Amino acid sequence: MSKWSGHMKRSKYSLENIVFNGINGLIMLFVIVVMIYPFWNTVAVSFNDAQDTLRGGIKLIPRVFSTYSYKAVFKNKLMITAAVNSVLRTVISTFLGVLIGSMIAYVLSRKELIGRKLITTYFLVTMYISAGLIPTYFLIKDLGMLNSFAVYVVPGLVSVYNIIIIKSFIQGLPDSLTEAAMVDGADHFRCYWQIVLPCCKPVLATVALWCAVGAWNQWFDTFLYCSSSDNLTTLQYEMMKLLSSSMQSGRDLSSIYGNGQQVANTITPTSIRAAVTIVASVPILVVYPFMQKYFVKGVTLGATKE
Repeated sequence: MSKWSGHMKRSKYSLENIVFNGINGLIMLFVIVVMIYPFWNTVAVSFNDAQDTLRGGIKLIPRVFSTYSYKAVFKNKLMITAAVNSVLRTVISTFLGVLIGSMIAYVLSRKELIGRKLITTYFLVTMYISAGLIPTYFLIKDLGMLNSFAVYVVPGLVSVYNIIIIKSFIQGLPDSLTEAAMVDGADHFRCYWQIVLPCCKPVLATVALWCAVGAWNQWFDTFLYCSSSDNLTTLQYEMMKLLSSSMQSGRDLSSIYGNGQQVANTITPTSIRAAVTIVASVPILVVYPFMQKYFVKGVTLGATKE
């Protein structure tokens, strides 16, 4: 036993392992720097004075600290309304999307479901075949969802990809869990709600994160269906308009805020883009660390079935 442990100890600290671990560590460090530096640089630019930013050379620390870019972003009177709408659509879409997706996944995972393969195939076909943008617009119009908050929630309630992920996870659970419950008199809804759903926390957290990120970053549906209604605007849509204006000239920015040349002298497209990027990213960055362990486990286990 001691001879084997000594051999393992020597092999653990062998030259090959030391070299491999060193190179692997350097590669990982390089990847981390490459991923973090652009975001950190954007933070530095967003907190730097706009006119000073035009000189260039901003790396990791603001040269002339200023929060005016963020003040300029939130000077838009519609920003509060847009933020509330974005939060509401993200929360409602995520909750309903996960709930309905998990219900459908549970039904499709049941072996006793008649025509299960045909129904699953029908769902899969919709992932590859779409009617297109114009027919979708007319469908939304005929359903009376133009300039309505429902257009933010209803069209995205069912995601086939999320259903397949949850279904694969459920099929990986032991059949004895639901069989024992049914023997004791539980119906399908009780099995789903009290047994299957608690066991699916990792994959549900993963799907919830996907739904939340998708809903939070969405602005094109606001542009298509609710652009004429200011009370239904979203944060991403307002920031998109701000970014589009900042790409043109400082005078366009001054016309947005109505402060004339003073705003044009204190806001630049570069500073506005940086501030908008941070404002749009922070909510997701705050939520992700709390769901990371479920996210990794859900992706790993939900994609395979033993």
